[in-house]
Amino acid sequence: MPLFTQNKRMERVTSTAELFTRFPHLKEHAKQFASRNSEPVDPKHQLYVQQREFAATTPADNSVSILGSDDATTCHLVVLRHTGSGVTCLAHCDGSRTCTEVPLIVNAVTSRSNSAKEGRLELHLVGGFLDDRKTSHSLSLSILAAFQKQKEEIHLETCCITDMNDVIKDGIHRPVVYGIGVNVKTGHVFPASFMCRGPAEELRSARTFTGGQMVEVYDSCRELVKISPCTWTPDDEFSYWLSEDDKTILQYLSTSPYAEPPHFVQHIKSTIRFLLDHPTTDGLFPGGQPQFYHRSEDGEWKQISQQ
Repeated sequence: MPLFTQNKRMERVTSTAELFTRFPHLKEHAKQFASRNSEPVDPKHQLYVQQREFAATTPADNSVSILGSDDATTCHLVVLRHTGSGVTCLAHCDGSRTCTEVPLIVNAVTSRSNSAKEGRLELHLVGGFLDDRKTSHSLSLSILAAFQKQKEEIHLETCCITDMNDVIKDGIHRPVVYGIGVNVKTGHVFPASFMCRGPAEELRSARTFTGGQMVEVYDSCRELVKISPCTWTPDDEFSYWLSEDDKTILQYLSTSPYAEPPHFVQHIKSTIRFLLDHPTTDGLFPGGQPQFYHRSEDGEWKQISQQ
């Protein structure tokens, strides 16, 4: 089933430039979206989604009002929402396995929307820029193509990607919008920034850094963040990176070394220190069980015993 926009079928495109030429309303909406100021999100109401993660929930959720993610340069942030049930999913895609990740996103919404008699699936895409390696452009096309292959009818509402999410500062191309939030009560999607990227920020980052694939991190039925067991192998190279300067880390550990946010290098070093402190994950997942976190009365995510 092809994508739709303004209730018209969208055929496959070979470039993002072709996309915005064929559908000028998407270009205009992207301009408007990129022109908005980034809104800081209250940690007490958010569920933060890291790279290669997705989370879905319903408007009835008492623990999460905003799903969000940021630090996206070449990565794309994907929001899919069913207008009838209000079920909303947000994913942070980096192009690792797009063709298998998109069905997970779609299923996260449709499986929670079976009782909805009316409504449609609406898609919002934000991310990428005109990077030298054209990584963003390739990911934009891959995501669009993957959604085109789904059996469900999906309506593209926001498409602030690559060309339309690019700005030149000091002679360097950078994204305009690095992060977004979506209000799970209303479906409102907006540029956003986040002070808190937890819970278990370093553990989740370590999973991705060592090759972990796309994973769901929220149990919406029980309103619990769920960090499933993962494994990694001790690597002598980890300590090597801690001794390298910022320029080297950016050059070798980033897809867009000149466009990363200021905290990127510190984030990488913090992740590596976590890996060095935990050469295996045995102690992190006793008995091979997931870690669970619930929203406490003070609004923080607190780890709880095995469920």
